[in-house]
Amino acid sequence: MISPDSPLDHVTPYDRFAWSDEQIELWLASGEHQRELSAYFGAAEYRALAALARRARRAPAADAALRVVVVPGIMGSQLGLLRPAPLPHDIVWLDPIDIQRGRLATLRFPGPAPIVSLGVVLFSYLRLKLYLRAQGLAAEFHDYDWRLPVAQLGGALAERVRAAGSRVAIVAHSMGGLVARAALALAGTGNVERLVLLGTPHCGSFAAVQALRGTYAVVRKVARLAGKASAESLAAEVFSSFPSLYDLLPVGGGATDLFDERAWPASGPQPRAALLQAALAARQRLAGPDERFINIVGVGQETVTAVVRRDDDFLYTLTRHGDGTVPAASAVLAGVRSAYARVAHSNLTRDPLVAAAVVEVLRRGATTRLPGTWLSGSRACTQVSDRQLRRSHAQKVDWAALTPEERRLFLQSLNEPPQFTLRVPRAARRARRGRD
Repeated sequence: MISPDSPLDHVTPYDRFAWSDEQIELWLASGEHQRELSAYFGAAEYRALAALARRARRAPAADAALRVVVVPGIMGSQLGLLRPAPLPHDIVWLDPIDIQRGRLATLRFPGPAPIVSLGVVLFSYLRLKLYLRAQGLAAEFHDYDWRLPVAQLGGALAERVRAAGSRVAIVAHSMGGLVARAALALAGTGNVERLVLLGTPHCGSFAAVQALRGTYAVVRKVARLAGKASAESLAAEVFSSFPSLYDLLPVGGGATDLFDERAWPASGPQPRAALLQAALAARQRLAGPDERFINIVGVGQETVTAVVRRDDDFLYTLTRHGDGTVPAASAVLAGVRSAYARVAHSNLTRDPLVAAAVVEVLRRGATTRLPGTWLSGSRACTQVSDRQLRRSHAQKVDWAALTPEERRLFLQSLNEPPQFTLRVPRAARRARRGRD
């Protein structure tokens, strides 16, 4: 079925990458389409992926009976519309040409466009899958429509686990970990032997708050492409319609009850009351921790770890107690073993040391590659408001004027948060000098 706003003759270069990950892996291993793939991934990334793909093809199966399902995080799957062969499917997320044409609005939920998932974002997740396969593990992706409620997505993952009929392990990144916990709360998923959680926001992430306010870096960068639309209008009209964002809101441990619409500033984009209440109720339906779980937690990165309302604005506190997106305190789940890596959130699926630790966990249930404790002595912090964040990434981008390399770097840096200068508060410095 084709949406009226998706003409058959509107095929962009990004639609042509709606190939399956299996097809891309074959080309990487064989050297076919080297020029196109090198331009898409970048020369260095292409070489690394091609080497992994060749190793994966040669690797003997270490445990053929175990299926490893890799579940991406929010925004980690391509979304779009199906087209009949021989045309490629119509990718909307993330196709900068379609975004520039104003087509991001087709992602509103619910909406008339029959949006489907069209595979994972390969730059973010292909390294991890190929590394697992190179170690003899039968790894496969579980992409999904990340706009949907976590509970609904968990039901679809549970169906896949049941259909596997044998031993399954899940490696889940970010919101994918909540999807996995929703799946394990359902009957018939006892065949899951391991659940490896990479930067999962068990208690939420303040990135979701900023996405709903139009101040999150990804939303602001996407808005730079979106013709006349602003980050605030995209947040209000498109992103705030996604139930998944509400499932990621921080819960507990703070003075601001983000599930109470009255706690939000009256100006700027607003959350939707019905989605707030649905998400709060859904928290109770996630599977509790057990011996199958292990967290891998990113630390040492500038991360929003608190929010307060000041006048008619939100004021965020940044510390180095997180992975840049998820606070360490949120990625740790009581009763679950944790391992720690000084790695940013989006790189947890690309870091070779983290990948080696994942393999150890899958095989032995534990890892010695990463420390099992983390104690940060950093007291450095800063504060930034929505008003200040709205001054960032405000300049529109003329996509046609960018070089191919500039386009690639723009897309691959979407998840990078803005950098701020963190300082130790004066009182803390005086106290430290007094002890010395």
